[in-house]
Amino acid sequence: MKPVLELFRVEGRVAVVTGASRGLGASMALALAEAGADIVAVARNDNASLKLSVESAGRKFLAVKADVADANAPSAILDACEASFGGANILVNNAGIIRRAPFLEFTGKDWQEVMDVNLGAAFRLSQEFARRLVARHEKGKIINIASMLSYQGGVRVASYTASKSALYGLTMLMANELAPLGINVNAIAPGYMATDNTEQLRADPARNKAILERIPAGRWGSPDDMKGAVVFLGSSASDYMHGFTVAVDGGWLAR
Repeated sequence: MKPVLELFRVEGRVAVVTGASRGLGASMALALAEAGADIVAVARNDNASLKLSVESAGRKFLAVKADVADANAPSAILDACEASFGGANILVNNAGIIRRAPFLEFTGKDWQEVMDVNLGAAFRLSQEFARRLVARHEKGKIINIASMLSYQGGVRVASYTASKSALYGLTMLMANELAPLGINVNAIAPGYMATDNTEQLRADPARNKAILERIPAGRWGSPDDMKGAVVFLGSSASDYMHGFTVAVDGGWLAR
C-alpha cells in the first residue's frame, strides 16, 4: 500500500484538458502538472503562459488548437497526443460556453452552439478517449466539469442549464458502463467562480450582492479552488469513486 500522499501523485500520466487557455481549465491543467502529469492543453487560443507554467513545474506540454464542437476534433486531439506522448490517461472535459437571454427570446442558434460545446463535445471526446484506453488495455480517468446549474434552473441561461444538467446525468451513465473497463468517470461542479463566464454577473451590483449573500464562504471562487478536486479525481486516491459530482461551491448548495 502506498503512503496516502503518494496516492495523489500522477507521475507517468498524460492529461488532456479542454478549454485550457485560461480560467478553470488553465488552473486545473497546472494542478495536474504540479502533481506529476504531462499536459495536452486544448484550446482555440494561445497557451504560451500555461506552457511556461507547466514546463516550470518540470512537465512536458503540448498545445492543440481545436474547436471541440467539431466532430473531427476528438480524433485530431488524441492523434496529436499519441504522436507526442503515446496516449493519455486523464481527460478533463472543461471547455464550455454560455449564452444569456430571456427564455421567450432565446434563439435556436444560442441553444445549439452551447449544447454542441458543453455536452456534445464532452460526449464525443470521452467516447474516443475511452475507446483508445480499452484498445491499449489501460485504465484511465474522465473528469467532466458540471455546474451549480446541474442542480438548479437558473435564469436566462436555458441552453447552459440544459447542457450542464445533462452532463450530470451523462457522468453517471458513463460511470455505469466504463467502471467495469477500468475507467473512472466523475465530475466537478464549480460554484460561482470569478471567470469570463460570470463577468456579467459580477458587474451587476444587485446580482453580485445577492450571490455573495448566498455563499457561506462569503466570496466568489477562484480557479485555484479547483486544483485539489481535479488532482483527487485524476489520481489513484479516487480509484473506487465512480459517477459522482463533487461540488466546489463555497457552500452554495448547503443553503
